Amino acid sequence: MIVSGPARRFALFVFGVMVAIGAARVTGENFIAEANAAGAFAIGQCAAYGQAYDYPAENLAKEAALKQCKGSCTAVTMKKACAAFSVDMTNPCGPHGYAVRPKISASLNEATRECYKYGGKECVIRAWVCDAKG
Repeated sequence: MIVSGPARRFALFVFGVMVAIGAARVTGENFIAEANAAGAFAIGQCAAYGQAYDYPAENLAKEAALKQCKGSCTAVTMKKACAAFSVDMTNPCGPHGYAVRPKISASLNEATRECYKYGGKECVIRAWVCDAKG
């Protein structure tokens, strides 16, 4: 069977696309998650918080997190990461800590350390969130 030039090029193109898709699956990449990989964590007084994850842009995630947080809040953004918020259980309006790190375990540990660093006596995780691949 003889294949014409255009048909051969088309077949090679299809083969190349299939190889690229297969390679993406092997490496675990998710093209949809890559597009939606921005998040934010808003932190306020007396254990108030808001969270947003897997937004298409950091500014949209920040707006969504601030909208959920009650009172005067500040927001930190994250991209392919996790954020955690720790408060002093004996005084939720007192010492607190937060952290943004690539993995959830690191963010939980660092947020708790920050709470103790600022005078917390019984620091606990109040909330945490991870965006795509965090």
